Amino acid sequence: MKIERLTMNIKNNIIYSILAGLTFVVSAVASENNHANVSNKETIQYHNVDVDGVNIFYREAGSPNNPTILLLHGFPTSSHMFRNLMSDLAADFHLIAPDYPGFGNSDQPSMDDFDYTFDNLAKVVEKFTEQLGLNSYSLYLMDYGAPIGFRLATAHPERVEALIIQNGNAYEEGLRDFWKPIRNYWKARTPENAKPLGGFITLEGVKWQYTHGVRNPATISPDNWNIDLRHLTKEGNPEIQLQLFYDYGTNPGLYSEWQQYLRDNQPPTLIVWGKNDYIFPADGAYPYLKDLKQIDFHLLNTGHFALEEDGKVIANLISEFLPRYFSGAKINQHAMISK
Repeated sequence: MKIERLTMNIKNNIIYSILAGLTFVVSAVASENNHANVSNKETIQYHNVDVDGVNIFYREAGSPNNPTILLLHGFPTSSHMFRNLMSDLAADFHLIAPDYPGFGNSDQPSMDDFDYTFDNLAKVVEKFTEQLGLNSYSLYLMDYGAPIGFRLATAHPERVEALIIQNGNAYEEGLRDFWKPIRNYWKARTPENAKPLGGFITLEGVKWQYTHGVRNPATISPDNWNIDLRHLTKEGNPEIQLQLFYDYGTNPGLYSEWQQYLRDNQPPTLIVWGKNDYIFPADGAYPYLKDLKQIDFHLLNTGHFALEEDGKVIANLISEFLPRYFSGAKINQHAMISK
């Protein structure tokens, strides 16, 4: 009997050890899967979608179950400008950032095959959102993203939940000295008037857009202008950019329509504006205060590409602003200017 009991105890101990080992393995696998799921939500993914025969590249991060932010980039960059912001916000939001045709990693159809106008870029982005099933979103508008985004907003105000505006103009007050040579080009599209604009798409011109007005140029990575120059120097791209400089002249004529959209729909709006921007100075930020009742207004002590120097500040402001809107809390006018 003692031998039988000893044998039984040994068997029980072996079975217990096996079960304990299996439990540890299952727990470890589950823990690893949970960690992977959390990490995946915060990992930027890279996709492509065909929009009317044009391959559109876009970045995506965060869970589609969270509120969506559609990030619309400016000139001369691409969705690359949002790389850090997307990582910072991915735990709480669903982020989508496309490259326009002729920019970044999207196709560059020839000017014979594609109409490089802001009307057409907006149509491409609109169809892009519809193919992705984005029925509601907040818009992040920056530089070229503003005329594209405001076209989306006026066409489908029911889809826009809130606005985040970073150096994106909708008022005549925002077109100051920088725009004088471009206005000359609008008036007369001649080689002579085009010549000064070529400087905007050189290494020096692109670097200046990133470094002018910042507190510490040493913190601005040269990857920015080197990546931008990859598409700007493609054959045919300088002509595309000149065409868009010219077509930008269609935007001021729509300002009154966009302003009426703001007054009629009163989208909750967060302004995060680099106040030292020579391209879109703070003169263009202040008029939003007169048309919007629910606005959180911040002028930041940096330049045109405010995300490069104050990305964490902007991410925190978005993280505070949008949950207030989605919770139904009233957003009163608030203005802050950083020193």
